[in-house]
Formats: sequence, structure tokens, C-alpha cells
Amino acid sequence: MSATQTIIRPTQPDIQYQPDRAKYEARTKYRKENEELQTTLPAGFPEKLVSPLVWEGEEIEKRDDWAYKLSDAQLDELDTALKSFKALGKPLGYITQSTFPLPTLHPVLRELSKEIHNGRGFVVIWGLRIDNYSREDNIAIYTGLSSHIGSIRGRQQDTRLQNGTSPVISHIKDITNTVHRDLIGAPSNTPDKQVFHTDAGDIISLLCLNTAAEAGESYLSSSWTVYNILAKERPDLIHTLSQDWPVDGFGNPENPYTLRPLLYHQPATENKPERVLIQYARRYFTGFLARPRSDGIPPISEAQAEALDALHFLAEEHRASLGFRKGDIQYVNNLSIFHARNGFRDGPGKERHLVRIWLRDPENAWETPKQLQPRWDTVYKNFTADEQEFPLEPTIRKNLGG
Repeated sequence: MSATQTIIRPTQPDIQYQPDRAKYEARTKYRKENEELQTTLPAGFPEKLVSPLVWEGEEIEKRDDWAYKLSDAQLDELDTALKSFKALGKPLGYITQSTFPLPTLHPVLRELSKEIHNGRGFVVIWGLRIDNYSREDNIAIYTGLSSHIGSIRGRQQDTRLQNGTSPVISHIKDITNTVHRDLIGAPSNTPDKQVFHTDAGDIISLLCLNTAAEAGESYLSSSWTVYNILAKERPDLIHTLSQDWPVDGFGNPENPYTLRPLLYHQPATENKPERVLIQYARRYFTGFLARPRSDGIPPISEAQAEALDALHFLAEEHRASLGFRKGDIQYVNNLSIFHARNGFRDGPGKERHLVRIWLRDPENAWETPKQLQPRWDTVYKNFTADEQEFPLEPTIRKNLGG
């Protein structure tokens, strides 16, 4: 007589896009009581990072040395550069440091790039004259100024979905009044709270065209601060984060999912300091609205579910709100800082609207981990001026996987 063998397949943990603290605390309690958790860090990983990139949100909020206010003369220089570029009669993809010259601002912006890469990890430029220009001219000024921070712009959407072209910018705006929520796959196009995460690429840049009638605060949090806390209190989660995770490809027929870590360690060399990089977006492990987690791909583990929540709640506890206003531009080191957003309510004439560009500065760029190189190539590699599109209004994003 042959015995019948029951195969128990792993199932997705009870975890959603919006974090639930009660579930997180219950999962943590269960794992501590029932599992033998590792008490030492992976070989070579630092016990503590010491750097300007390690900071507390409440201290950041007490100061404003992370901000640079544009002077009237510098704003006039931007206006002159805009007129100079428009006289060329070329598409916006041809904006470069040379076609959008900023003779006095250029050295200032190069120093700000150093601060983004080697200092605190972010800067905010205050004071663009948004109301003086058309939507297209505001985007041109934003793109031109940004080219002096990072000369390489990234694709915001996979080229396979745009016949070889791809938007350079994304509009971060609630479109649920015109598009049904069931068709939206990214929280950036809803008024919902957006949890802590990273994007693709080196530098995330956001221009504020308008603020909401209520709430919608932008938050930043040091992933290096989060790392230090986990390294001290939960070294087992450092192991979990540095191992492979099944990243949802959301219907990509070539790669239904990819395996990669969320945490990367780079030892110090003669030319660069020791670094850790955390790259993750929660929706690739939980799904979101029109893009639920794909069937037929491996689920995440209970340990990974706890690690996802740990990243979010620790980032939330140590976050900074910088008071993002109309005409402000944030430039954030995407390799060392998490970002998030509070939910918001729009009103007549007060509709929250940000414009995003992904940048890379070859002079100051960090080394890209090999596991992330395919994604970075999708964003930055061989992106010609003629391929770059600059939509003036938001659309449903269709990029594949992350």
C-alpha cells in the first residue's frame, strides 16, 4: 500500500500595501517566541554606520541648512536660459548643461550634487516662479536646472510600451476623479497615503507645481538610520533583507518575477567609503489596486513580511517633513533615503501636483550593485534626446516590474 503524500505549498503572508501595526507587532512577537533568530550580522556588514547620511528627522526639522533659496538674479538667469533654449527650436530632450547655460548657478548646483551624494543625502531648492510661466516652460526650467545636478535623465516608463520612446517626467497627482481606481496600479496617482519606499535610479527629483487643500505632506527618512537600528536590535532582519526576494514583474512575460536582495553592502575601498544601500517598494511584494500580486510567482516569507513592516515603521518613527511648497524642488539620494507621503484632500484651485525626474550624476554617482544593474540600464542606458517625452498631464503608468 502506498502512502499519500500531501504537499504543502508556501502561501503569501497576511500583508497588504498599507502597513498594519497590530499585524506587524503580532508577527514580530510570534517569530521571537517560536523561531531561533540570528543574533549576529552577516559577514562583513557594519555594526554601525557613522556618516552625515545618518540623521534623525526631528533634528532635520529644527534647521533649514538643507535648503537653498534662489535669488532674484539667479531666477533671472533661469529665465534667460529658458529663452536661450527656446530660441534653438529643439525638443525638451535636447536640454543639457550647454543648451541651458547657468553660468553663476552651475557651480552652486554642482556643490549641491556633492551634498546629495556625500553629505546629508538631500537638498531642497526654494523659490521657482511657478505662476510666471506656462506648464511647458515650468517643466523646461525644472529640467534645465536639474541637468546641472545630474546630467543624465532616466526613463519613467519601460520603452517596450512606448514604441521606443519614454516619458522623462511623471506627474504625481490624484487622477481618481477621471480614472477609476481599479485601473490605477501606483499610489502616486491616488490621494492615498504612500508608504516609505525608494524609486529606481540614483537621484529622485520632485518639483511642486501646487499643494493640496489639506495634508499631503512629503516625508524623508534616512535608510542608514534604519539600518543602524536593525543592526543593533534585529540582526536577523539584516540577513533577511540581504537575501534574495521575489520581486513581482506585474505581467512581464520575459520576467514574471526576479530574485534580488533589498539590502546591499559595499565595503570601503581606497576611493569610496563603506556604504549600505536599501532598494525596495512595498507594492512589488503586496500588490496595489489594479496590480495585485501576480499569481504563479513565489510568495514572500513571514520573515520578509516582518522586514517590510520594520522598514516602514522605523522610517516613519525617524522621518522628517520638509514643508514642501509651490516652487520647491527636492533632490534626494535614492540609495540612502526613503520617501513617503501623507494622504491628502484636493480642493478648487488647490490640487496637489508634483513633477518627478530621475537623475544620475556621472561625476558623483555611487557604484550600482550588479543585481540592480539591469533595472538601472532600463532607466538610464542609451536614452537619446529624441526618445525623451515630456507629457504635460498625468497618465496611468505602465512600467514593468522593478
